Amino acid sequence: MLGTPDPELASTMGFSGFGKKARTFDLEAMFEQTRRTAVERSRKVLEAREREKEDQTEKEFRIPYGASSVSASRATRPGSTLSERVAVCSESEDNSHEALSGPSMQSQSSAKGPAEDTGDDDDDEDDDEEFIGPPLPPGFKDSDDDNDNDDTEEEDNNPVKKIPDSHEITLQHGTKTVSALGLDPSGARLITGGYDYDVKFWDFAGMDASLQAFRSLQPCECHQIKSLQYSSTGDVILVVSGNSQAKVLDRDGFPVMECIKGDQYIVDMTNTKGHTAMLNSGCWHPKIKEEFLTCSNDGTVRTWDVNNEKKHKSVFKPRSVQGKRVIPTTCTYSRDGKLIAAGCQDGSIQIWDRNMSVHTKFHCRQAHASGTDTSCLTFSYDGTVLASRGGDDTLKIWDIRQFKKPLNSADGLPSFFPMTDCCFSPDDKILVTGTSVKKGGGSGKLFFFYRETFQKLYEIEVTDASVVRCLWHPKLNQIMVGTGNGLAKVYYDPVKSQRGAKLCVVKTKRKERQAETLTQDYIITPHALPMFREPRQRSTRKQLEKDRLDPMKSHKPEPPVAGAGRGGRVGTHGVTLSSYIVKNIALDKTDDSNPREAILRHAKEAEENPYWVAPAYAK
Repeated sequence: MLGTPDPELASTMGFSGFGKKARTFDLEAMFEQTRRTAVERSRKVLEAREREKEDQTEKEFRIPYGASSVSASRATRPGSTLSERVAVCSESEDNSHEALSGPSMQSQSSAKGPAEDTGDDDDDEDDDEEFIGPPLPPGFKDSDDDNDNDDTEEEDNNPVKKIPDSHEITLQHGTKTVSALGLDPSGARLITGGYDYDVKFWDFAGMDASLQAFRSLQPCECHQIKSLQYSSTGDVILVVSGNSQAKVLDRDGFPVMECIKGDQYIVDMTNTKGHTAMLNSGCWHPKIKEEFLTCSNDGTVRTWDVNNEKKHKSVFKPRSVQGKRVIPTTCTYSRDGKLIAAGCQDGSIQIWDRNMSVHTKFHCRQAHASGTDTSCLTFSYDGTVLASRGGDDTLKIWDIRQFKKPLNSADGLPSFFPMTDCCFSPDDKILVTGTSVKKGGGSGKLFFFYRETFQKLYEIEVTDASVVRCLWHPKLNQIMVGTGNGLAKVYYDPVKSQRGAKLCVVKTKRKERQAETLTQDYIITPHALPMFREPRQRSTRKQLEKDRLDPMKSHKPEPPVAGAGRGGRVGTHGVTLSSYIVKNIALDKTDDSNPREAILRHAKEAEENPYWVAPAYAK
C-alpha cells in the first residue's frame, strides 16, 4: 500500500502547488485488474483472428497493443522513480474511472492496457513502438509514399503537370474589356476593373455557385480602369485609371487618399507636385506598405506615400537617346523594392536605383520596337530576371546585368491592349502571357513558356475574345484571366490548388426569398378596395330625388344679362364706345370668302353711275 506522500517530497516533485490532497492507490489491485483485462482481451483477439483473415486483424490490433505495451513498460521499468509510478498510477486510475463511466468499451480496454503481456511480448513491443497513433488503412502507407515520389518526379520532368487548368469558373464582370485584376496576398478576395469604369469585388469565401460580386463601384467616375493592386499587407488597394490622379481605397472600396494633380503650365515636371496627364500604370512597393509607384503621359514616373497626398516622394524622368522626354507606358518595382523599372514608348526599358532618381542604373535602348507600347514588365521571384511584354507582339526575358540583348524571346503574340500582362509561375520555371484577337478572328489564348529555353509548353483557349490580364497567385496556385469581352476566368485544379475558387463552387445557390417571388403579380389600385368603392345605384329616380334635395345640384343656371349690366354682372356689351364698336364689327356678317364676286357685285352700278375713274377721263 502507498500512503499520502511526505510534504517535503511532494514539494520537491512538484505536487504541492495543486491545493489537492494526494490520492491513495492500491497498486496490487490495479495490476491484478489490468492483468485480467489483458487476458480477456487476448482471448477475444484470438477468437477474432480465427474468424477473420490474418493480415487484416494484425493491422487493426497492432496499434492499440503498441500503445498499451509502451505505457506498461513505463509502469514496470525496474529503475523507475516514485514520481513516475505515482504519475502512471494516477493516470491509469483516472482513465479507469473514465472508462467505467464512459460509453465505449474500446477506451476502457486501452486505459486498462498497461502491463498486458509484458513478460511475453517484449520483442513485439520494440517493433510496435513506431506505430503509435490511429490505424492506417491496409496497404496505405507504402503505396502512397511510392506514388508521391513518382508524382513529384513526373512533375519535375514535365512542368505542364504543374499548370492548374483542369477546372475553371467564369465571373461576369460586364460586357467591356476587363483591363485590371488584383488578388489580395492571402487570396481571399479578387477585384476586377474594366473599360466600363466599374470596379467589382469578389469574395471567394462569401460567394456561392451563382458567382456574384458583393460590391460594385465607380471610383474614378468616367475613366477606364488601368490597374488594380492590393498592397503587400492586403489592407488597401491602388486604383490607376485614365485620369491623372491615382486613388487608394480600403478593402471595402472606401476612399483612403487621392494623389494631387500637378500644374500643367510648369515646364519642368520635377517642380509639379503630381502628374499632369493621363496615368498608364502603377504598383505597390513589395516591402514598404505605404509606398506606391505611378507612371503617366506627362513623361514621369513618381513614387508616393499613402500618408502624404499633397506631394509625390520622388520623380524619375525617362529620356530618349537624344535626351528628350519620353512617355513611360508601364512601371514596376524589383522583388526587393530596390530598383524601379519603366518601359517607354521609344522601345527602351530604363531601370533606376530607388534612392537615386537622376541617372538610370541599367537601360536597354532597343528592347522593343520604337513607337509601340510596352504593356508589362515583371521581375522573376528570384529577382535575377526581368520579363517584358511588348506592343510589337513579342515576349522577352532579360538578365539586367547583361542588358544589351535578351536571354530569350518569343514573337507572334499579338497584343492590342496597353495593359496586356505577363507573369511567372510560383516556382519561377514558367512564363505566362495572353494574346489578343480581332472580333470574329478566333480565340484569345493563354501561352505558357519554359523560362530556361522559351519552348512553348502549353496553351489554353480562353474565350472568343482577347486575353488581356493574367495572374498566377502563388498561395492559391490558381490562374486568373481578364478578357476583352467582360469575363474574369479562374483556372484551378482541385488537387494542386488551395482555397480560392474551390470554396465557392461547392456552395449551392441560395434560394430566393419567398416574399420576392409571388406566384402571380397582382396590381392593386387603392379605389378597387371595398372601403373606397362607391355603391352602384339601382334606379335613377331615387338618384334624381336625392339630387333635388341637394342645393348645389338643384341650382338653376343664371340667364344671360340683357342690356346694361346689373347685380354686379357686366352686360354682353358695355356702355363704352370701344365695346359698342367691337360689338358692331363682330355683327358685320358680309361674306368676303370669294373676292371676285365681291368686286363684280359693284360692276353694274359703276357702269351706270361712274364716279371715280370715268369722269376724270371724259374730256
